[in-house]
Formats: sequence, structure tokens, C-alpha cells
Amino acid sequence: MPQVVRMEVEASLKHVNEAMAEIFSTDFDPAAVPPEPLPPVVVVESNGGPVKIISDCDRETEIKREIVLGKNVHTTCLAVTEPEANDDFTGDKEAYMAGVLARYRKTLVERTKHHLGYPYNLDFDYGALAQLQHFSINNLGDPFIESNYGVHSRQFEVGVLDWFARLWEIEKDEYWGYITNCGTEGNLHGILVGREVFPDGILYASKESHYSVFKAARMYRMECIKVDTLMSGEIDCTDFRVKLLAHKDKPAIINVNIGTTVKGAVDDLDLVIQTLEETGFKHDRFYIHCDGALFGLMMPFVRRAPKVTFKKPIGSVSVSGHKFVGCPMPCGVQITRMEHINALSRNVEYLASRDATIMGSRNGHAPIFLWYTLNRKGYKGFQKEVQKCLRNAHYLKDCLREAGISAMLNELSSTVVFERPKDEEFVRKWQLACQGNIAHVVVMPNVNIDKLDHFLNDLVERRSTWYQEGKAQAPCIAADIGTENCICALHK
Repeated sequence: MPQVVRMEVEASLKHVNEAMAEIFSTDFDPAAVPPEPLPPVVVVESNGGPVKIISDCDRETEIKREIVLGKNVHTTCLAVTEPEANDDFTGDKEAYMAGVLARYRKTLVERTKHHLGYPYNLDFDYGALAQLQHFSINNLGDPFIESNYGVHSRQFEVGVLDWFARLWEIEKDEYWGYITNCGTEGNLHGILVGREVFPDGILYASKESHYSVFKAARMYRMECIKVDTLMSGEIDCTDFRVKLLAHKDKPAIINVNIGTTVKGAVDDLDLVIQTLEETGFKHDRFYIHCDGALFGLMMPFVRRAPKVTFKKPIGSVSVSGHKFVGCPMPCGVQITRMEHINALSRNVEYLASRDATIMGSRNGHAPIFLWYTLNRKGYKGFQKEVQKCLRNAHYLKDCLREAGISAMLNELSSTVVFERPKDEEFVRKWQLACQGNIAHVVVMPNVNIDKLDHFLNDLVERRSTWYQEGKAQAPCIAADIGTENCICALHK
């Protein structure tokens, strides 16, 4: 290559490296809000009829706070560049990519240290599975019927499914399930099975259900009715009864939350079933899907917690694998009754198999990661981790209250709800999930006392600035967590 061209290439690489360094500098804020106009926020509402889409500007009473969206990072993307035709420069390209990845890893390490708001267990070590990353493992089709594609992990998948079937008390020949790509897919599948069993059924879900439940209603064009909740976030079965009686002519498809997204509230499954029966819905006229994304795997190991079991008239249960279990990639487990799946399953000649899943190709590595963790920890290991999470959650709640900060913790939960920090920079630093006037910390196995103390000290120090050592008043959040948990100037 001519010297002039070589110099131009080197200058170009230097420029790109400098740009990458700038992207990953300490000043880079990936959560900053862009100046350009934002699209209206879309929500789902129902007044006993079909689901409607309403823009945020039409909601005058329910949402008072402007939703802060994350930054559009497309302008600072890591561009894909074509490799040099001359093989002599391959080493430079490899060195450049290695540098980018090293800086990215540094960012991940820093972000992991300040992660508290989302229910992901970041404490895991899967080094033994690195040897499998060289294979394209795909579990397309039915987990219980091999396809013509031979590079799969069905034997691991079925082993994991059997473990959860034992946990939820259903016999091997009575269940069907698969490893999903995320918790949302579990909800989409559970509600789809309910819709296929009852094509004219109405979907009932509490207002604090995960947004994927209402996404399913839109996708399947289902009539969806939102049910009120108690202060805890649990479904209000008094309101549920009223809405069931108003629609007795149609079957009921119910989403039951085993831990709500924001408050970690557990819907009373037994009371939901009792309400259905008392309003005239026999077992052949309702389908219950249990969304246990986070707490579905924790609750079996909590004393006094109600049981989620297929010995009760439920139709399906789903959990996430990347939450409490701690998989490095999003995944989940969905289990339903064999008698229901026939309404959805179809033969696929191309696969030489059957399929009743949402997706086509499915991550074949995820079942191996789940299998590996279940074998390492087992029931006793999970029980210890659950107890640790609950202890630490109570510690955080007590410390917040002692510091004069309003906080709430549901009895069966490790999700601590407290007043929303006034500064969005603080919210981004700790990656807190916020809704209206409240935020929460989800205490997972990787969250220890030292991390909680670091967070508490930072929060208390920032609050002294926000509220000017008592000159300004902290917000009242009694409407969100109850007067008994609010310690604002009015209620303390």
C-alpha cells in the first residue's frame, strides 16, 4: 500500500478510536433526554368494553407527571465498518475491536455496581459453559418432539420443565411447556392459550399487571377489562366480582400476578378462584394464567405464602429465567396443561415436528444455563437466597424509614417502594424504576448490605440538597403506599 494511503488509514483508525473513547468517557450519559420532540405515550384503558388506545395527552387525571424517556443513542452508535481488503491490516482491526469491547466491559462493570431498580440477579458464574458458545444451538419447534435439526438442547429443556412441573405440582403426562425468550413471551403464550380455549372470553387483569398483559390484549384483539387494586397493589376482588357479574355471559380469562411489577404485590389466587365460583363461573368457563415473572420462583420458599399449584384450577404459569434464577440472557419458563395445548398446536412438515410456541427459532443455550443453575442450587439453595433477599429488603425498608423517607414493603416481597428521587440524574445512576411519585429497589441475591448502605448514604446526602435541610418539604406519597407508610410532614 502506498505510504500516503497508509497514513490516511492510520489517521482514520485513530479518529475512530478517539471517537470510541469519547463515547465511553465518564462524561457520556446514556440516559440523557434528547431535545427533539417525543411521540405521545400510549396506554391501554377499558371501561368494560373493548380495549382502546389513548394517548397520554388525553389522560388528565391518572398521569400527572411527564414520563421521562431515555436518550436516543443512535447518533452515538458504534458504527460497523468494512474490513480492509489487505490482510496486513487485519491485526489493526482486531486491536480496534478489542479496545471497544474492553471499554464496553468497563461500562458494564460500573453499571452493574449501581443496579438496583430492576429484578435481575447479576450474581452468577457460567464459566463452565463457555465451551458451548461455539455452537448454534436452536430448539425450534416442540421441546418434546425432535425436529430434523440436530444441534439442539431439548434434553436439557425437558429436564428444566420437569423440575418446574414438580415445583408447581403437575404430572409429567399432564403438562406441556417450553423455555421462552423472556417473561413477556410467557404472558403472551399463557393468554393466547386462554383465548384459544375460550375464543369469546374476556381478559381480566388488575391495573398493576405487567404491560405485556395489555400488549397481549392488543395483539389478540381481545376484550380487556382492568380491575382495581388495593393499596398494596394486589387485585381488588370486590371490584373483580362486580365486573364479572356485569359480563356473566362470556367466559373469563384472568391474569393473576405473582408479584406485581412496581409494588411486588401477590394477588390472592384462592380468593380469585373463590370469586369466580361465587359469581357462577364453573371451572369449564374460566382460564387463569399466573404471571410469576420474578416471584413465581421465590414464593414457594417463603413461609406462610399461598401456593401456586396445578392442583388448583389454573391454566398456566410463567416465570423469567433471567430474574431470580440469574441467567445472563433473557429467558423464561412457560407451563400449561396438556389438555389445553391441543387447541394451539400444529404439525409443521418443514420441522418434522409439532409447534405450539410463540417464536420459531428458540435459544438453545438458555435451557443449558437454567439446567446448570438448578443443579447447582436446588431447592435448598433457592430457599437460602430467598431468605437473604427478604432479610435485606426489610433492612432497606427500615433504614429508609429511620432516615425519614417514606417506604413500603409487601409481606411476601423483596421489592421496596419509596418516594421518587427528585433528581433524574440520581435515578439514572442507580437505574431505578419509577412510576408517578414512587420508585422501587428490587433486592436480588447479588444485592448485599454494603451495596444497600452505599445507596442509602448517597440518597440521604442528595436529599439534604434537594430539600435544603428541611426548608423544602418531601412529597406526600400516602395515595401510593398508604398513610401508615408515608412519613411526610403531614403524616409522620
